[in-house]
Amino acid sequence: MPSTGKFIERHGLYPPEKRESAERSKKLAEQHDIELVRIVWPDQHGLLRGKALTKAAYFAALESGNEITMAPFFFDPANAIVLNPFSTDGGFEIAGLGGSPNVTMVPDPDTFIVLPWAPKTALVFADLYMNNGSLFPLAPRTILKNSLAKLAERNYKIVAGIELEWYLTRIVDDLLGKCSLGAPGTPADPPQVAPVARGYNYLLLDHLDEIDEALTPIRDSVLAMGLPLRSFDDEWAPSQVETTFDVLEGMAAADAASIFKMTVKQTAKRNGYLASFMSTPAIAGFYASGWHLHTSIADASTGENLMVPGEGEALSPLGQHYVGGQLAHGQAASVFTTPTINGYRRRRPYSLAPDRLTWAYDNRAAMMRVISAPGDKASHVENRVGEAAANPYLYLASQVVAGLDGIVNQIEPGPLSEDPYSAEVPQLPTTLKDAIQVLEKDEFFSKEFGSTFIDYFVTMKRSEVDRYESWVAENPDADKYVNGVTDWEHREYFEVF
Repeated sequence: MPSTGKFIERHGLYPPEKRESAERSKKLAEQHDIELVRIVWPDQHGLLRGKALTKAAYFAALESGNEITMAPFFFDPANAIVLNPFSTDGGFEIAGLGGSPNVTMVPDPDTFIVLPWAPKTALVFADLYMNNGSLFPLAPRTILKNSLAKLAERNYKIVAGIELEWYLTRIVDDLLGKCSLGAPGTPADPPQVAPVARGYNYLLLDHLDEIDEALTPIRDSVLAMGLPLRSFDDEWAPSQVETTFDVLEGMAAADAASIFKMTVKQTAKRNGYLASFMSTPAIAGFYASGWHLHTSIADASTGENLMVPGEGEALSPLGQHYVGGQLAHGQAASVFTTPTINGYRRRRPYSLAPDRLTWAYDNRAAMMRVISAPGDKASHVENRVGEAAANPYLYLASQVVAGLDGIVNQIEPGPLSEDPYSAEVPQLPTTLKDAIQVLEKDEFFSKEFGSTFIDYFVTMKRSEVDRYESWVAENPDADKYVNGVTDWEHREYFEVF
């Protein structure tokens, strides 16, 4: 006989430990006098979407889930409707998605967190489910969850450290009432902003102090939520900040990156600032920002770091094979590590960003920078190719499956590079268009993430490229671009990312 229970019970989605977490989250909601719970999920672009539920509705969602339209999955970053919602399958090649139906948000109560800047408000991540109780296959959290399960099958887990660069600007004029409010496929004009500091001067404490008033509410919120914050640093360019976190495992690392971006943007906006994780804004004097993702592989049972080298090694054999997998799949992974047109402006020789498939010992020019020493339990690698606007779930998932493939098939990374910018190895894609073409032909990610998801994601990103190329054809005067960055890019990415 089929179960007649509510959605979560009916499909067995909460094991005993998750039910205990659900009860703890209810007690926290009562303890903190929570009135609204933002139940959220990352979309294909890494943007958080969802609903603000009353406390009673959240409690009900812990039993029945909460239905929500899957319509955002039709949209590219500018909300252009890329697929036809009213075709038989909505254009997704997945039965049952015609007509923009609902999916069910199932809260992950382990992620329940009180938001310090929003009175009486909490947040919880959700996983999306089809009405038959299966995970929604296009959701980035689903992609990462499935990828982590492949690691777990071999008793491995990934440990990740987050290092994000971003820009802090002051809103001079929000332009509301004077600007274009946008339309599907045409972003609104972003606010007029000004830098909050001047001059290039890496790690200058005077610069850091100069913006402390703006950083303080962000820092306080991050610490109040218990995120493992390590540092705020003055980055090289004026108004550029770098933030680092201590290591987290798997999904917790991706969730933390997502929460941090949300915290920075929302807290800044409430205080008259605009923070952006766009790589290179069209603001004079600004320089490219990146996302350096530090990872290691550990034994899932003992927690032992399996990448620690012995004498005479850069990494353990497993660690070297992990790097071999990253290099073997680095070109196809570009759409996940660098998903915007703007992000490819980082990929220039001698720019502190990699332009080819290299690994090197403690060298910031390499794609995979090795940070290790014999016997050092913190030995790991840093992938320097990513941009700050990357989707945390897809970025990390691409590292998981590529690294695991290297380990399983013992892929050798080749010799360490002494001069990564002159190494005679394959180049990374230099445009999003080129990266899409590589991914479209790639069999590995189609197998790992599913051909349906890859076809879908390629279609999404191609819409972005097509709109960009149409704009450039109509606005060919590159002399007017600030930092070489088009107005199209600034409108597309600056405020939303």
